[in-house]
Amino acid sequence: MLDSLLSGASLLVTAWLFGGMLLFSAGFAAFVFKVLSVAEARFLIRKAFPPFYLFVVGSSATAAALCWTVDRSSALVLGLIAITTVFGRQVLMPAINAAADQGEKRRFAKLHGASVLLTLLHIVASAAVLIRMAS
Repeated sequence: MLDSLLSGASLLVTAWLFGGMLLFSAGFAAFVFKVLSVAEARFLIRKAFPPFYLFVVGSSATAAALCWTVDRSSALVLGLIAITTVFGRQVLMPAINAAADQGEKRRFAKLHGASVLLTLLHIVASAAVLIRMAS
């Protein structure tokens, strides 16, 4: 009974994680740059990313904890998402902002590309966990 509850809860939290990341990345960020000026969009995105990263860390860590006794492989993937998101928030994001502030376009493009790739990997990994849990 407890395993069933933990499994169901971890599935829901992982779905929340996947949907939140997908909506923020593909929906919100793209929308902001379509409707706001570049300066306004950059300002808003800088304000939105720190809470987004906290959402990803909290959701993935919670899902990992919930499924630890039920599916260790999924828990490890979710834990890895949490850990690498901390890196993204604490190291990568400040470096991206510094490169943008200093007008270092090449460095910004490289770091931003790494950030986008990391987020895409998180989305794919959480989708894989969802599929595994649902099977």
